Amino acid sequence: MDRLRDLNPVLKKVFGVIFVLLGFLALITPLTPGSWLALIGFELLGIRLLFIDKITAWLRSRKEK
Repeated sequence: MDRLRDLNPVLKKVFGVIFVLLGFLALITPLTPGSWLALIGFELLGIRLLFIDKITAWLRSRKEK
């Protein structure tokens, strides 16, 4: 994970766009698993998913019990 953080910002955006495009291509192509690549691409581009914070808060609350 440290490697991704230290990656050149331009290269990070290029990889993000490539993963998003491959993910959407896999989504519209029948019988091709791999649409999860779009989620990785969005994360590389800096677009956090809205539900990630809610999931982590829920997991922390379950851990405390």
